[in-house]
Amino acid sequence: MKILKTLAGAVAMAGLMAGSAVAADMTVGFSQIGSESGWRAAETTLTREQAEKRGIDLKFADAQQKQENQIKAIRSFIAQGVDAILLAPVVATGWDQVLEEAKDAEIPVVLLDRQVDSSDDLYLTAVGSDLEHEGEVAGQWLVDNVGDKDCNVVELQGTTGSSPAIKRKAGFEKAIAGHDNIEIVRSQTGDFTRTKGKEVMESFLKAENGGKDICALYAHNDDMAVGAIQAIKEAGLKPGSDILVVSIDAVPDIFLAMAAGEANATVELTPNMAGPAFDALEAYKKDGTMPPKFIQTESKLFTQSDDPKAVYEEKKNQGY
Repeated sequence: MKILKTLAGAVAMAGLMAGSAVAADMTVGFSQIGSESGWRAAETTLTREQAEKRGIDLKFADAQQKQENQIKAIRSFIAQGVDAILLAPVVATGWDQVLEEAKDAEIPVVLLDRQVDSSDDLYLTAVGSDLEHEGEVAGQWLVDNVGDKDCNVVELQGTTGSSPAIKRKAGFEKAIAGHDNIEIVRSQTGDFTRTKGKEVMESFLKAENGGKDICALYAHNDDMAVGAIQAIKEAGLKPGSDILVVSIDAVPDIFLAMAAGEANATVELTPNMAGPAFDALEAYKKDGTMPPKFIQTESKLFTQSDDPKAVYEEKKNQGY
């Protein structure tokens, strides 16, 4: 009886350890877009932390915002014979051939936080938020807060051709549709960076009567918004009051801006895409369990009423 109990315990322990054993045997290539924003840096940090916790050998490649670098990295991962590939695609198109190559090599690919315009049989799953919904939440906040007041909006778009830029724009426009008092009067890419966000906002201000004809700024990410806030201040206006500021990502610095009254709202995009991605990969590698084609993360609206200083304190050590 004692021997039977010992064997049963060993079997149970083996079952508990199976998942971690699968992870420990995995080598995963991660093709990251770059480090264009605080959110992107946090995603990289958390992906590395998740891999380390699970005993996964993570091979990291920074594409520096260039698709050709990502394609080269994926081909390198294939040549190295990795067990899986994580891809945060810089743009939505142009992936079919290299994804076919990964499929032919029987290496599953998981998309992180962005989508591709390829057949979904070329990747295992995609982890991300509903990008269009994020834009819609931002737009609805503006609708609710301007009421019937005429409101000229300037828009800082993300990287041209990227899924967040396309869908966050579509969602925002969906929210303001039917509200004729709200109009996007200028829209230009700020490439998701603070520097470009500031530069483009300066041009918006000059074109719109020194900014006096601008009611609100909608930025596709917080980093562009932070850059734009600086431009607004340098133009002698008060961001958050003279020009409303709503953006997406919920990085720590936007909460400092909200605490100072210089930003009004942000929609959170969690940087921990790797946790669900590794869960899906471990289950697939263990027994062939197929995940859903899209694993959706939560999007949450934060405003100045949500104690932004406290939220900043929570987020500041998360790798941003």
